[in-house]
Parts: sequence; C-alpha cells; structure tokens
Amino acid sequence: MLLEVIATNIGDVRSAGAYGAHRIELVTGIAEGGLTPSLGLIEQAVEAATIPIQVMVRPHSQSFCYSDGDLAVMRRDIAAIRAAGATGIVLGTLTESGTVDVRALEMLLGAADGLDITFHRAFDEVRDQEAALGALAAYPQIRRILTSGGPQPAPQAIPQLVRLAEAASGTHLRILAGHGLQPETIGAFVQATGVHEVHFGSAVREGASFARPLDAARIGQVLAALELA
Repeated sequence: MLLEVIATNIGDVRSAGAYGAHRIELVTGIAEGGLTPSLGLIEQAVEAATIPIQVMVRPHSQSFCYSDGDLAVMRRDIAAIRAAGATGIVLGTLTESGTVDVRALEMLLGAADGLDITFHRAFDEVRDQEAALGALAAYPQIRRILTSGGPQPAPQAIPQLVRLAEAASGTHLRILAGHGLQPETIGAFVQATGVHEVHFGSAVREGASFARPLDAARIGQVLAALELA
C-alpha cells in the first residue's frame, strides 16, 4: 500500500518524508484545485525531498481543455521539471465532449520522456470512465489515475472505484484513490475497493486545513491502517 500526500511548500516536503509518506504531489494554487508550482519551489523541493515527487502540470484552472498556447506552456514546464530532477508529473487533458484529449496528451508525453506520470482528477469529469481508462492504458508512461470515481468524494463512489480497480488490474495502470478520504475510515475503504494507492490532502493536516502544516499523528494513523488493510 502506498500513501501520497499533497505538499504546497518546502515545509510540507520535508515533513511528508519525515512522517513516513511514500510520495508527494507538489502543487500550488490549492484553492483552484492545484496549479503548476514555481520553478524555484520545484528545485528546492527536489533538493529537500527524501521521497519521490510528482509535480502538477496545470497552467490555469479554467478547465482541462487546453489550447495550443497552453500546451506550449505545459511542455516548457515539463522540460523544466525534468531538468530540476523531479520524479514525475501529474497532468490531465480533456476534450470539450468529455473524453481524453489524445492529441494533447501525446504532445505532453513527448516532452515527458523518463518521467513517472499520473493522470489526475480531470478523469473525474470524463463522460465514460471505463472508456477513458482504456484510452490511457495505451500509454506505458502513464502509471496511475488519480480519481474519486466521479465528481463526488471517493467514499461515496466505492462501487465505481471497484469497477475501475478491476479494469486497471488487466493493465499496467493503478488506481490512486483520492478526495474525501479520512484516516479513521481508510482501512475499510481500501478493503472495500481493492485500491493499492491512496492520496490525502487536508485530512492529514492540523485542523484539516491547507492553511496548517502536515500532522504527523494523522499521517501515522493512515499508515497504520494501510498496514492492516
């Protein structure tokens, strides 16, 4: 079982590793759903990290449908992230009709050679998640899909997450479940869904707020539950 936590600053990066998390998603603009961090933050985070770092590549919060200009910015960001030494990136591309934008995705993957890639919660806005998973399975670079099984919190979409985990089991993809998970119930959630990776944000922070630091006790609670699941 693997625990990924969101980091928004250098303090988070250091704490995530010290408290036992297995991977970091580095983002800024968390109130907007997560945006690409500054190059300075990425470089300092890579230097400070003791665990793998996946960096968000999202130039704006308007949608997950990107113009050629947006894609040019994203390709430049990916090049900078590679040069900084991050483990991987987190991205998602959709069409106006609610399918995976394969053309845009392939443009970004071409700039991401050697990086570990997560397709993020843009997946929760697609019209047909099983079809989208099948489309993503064609790309070996994409290792996992971050999803709550739809627009609702993950604990409210257990049947769909079971279907997605079963569909992914026949591919190289893994389901990374996130959104609405709680330390108190994560063990039962993992047992019910069969997922092998979980993603936590505010629920493992002091006061359950992104305005506060990561909470060692809350992360420890998650890790203990995952060991028993």
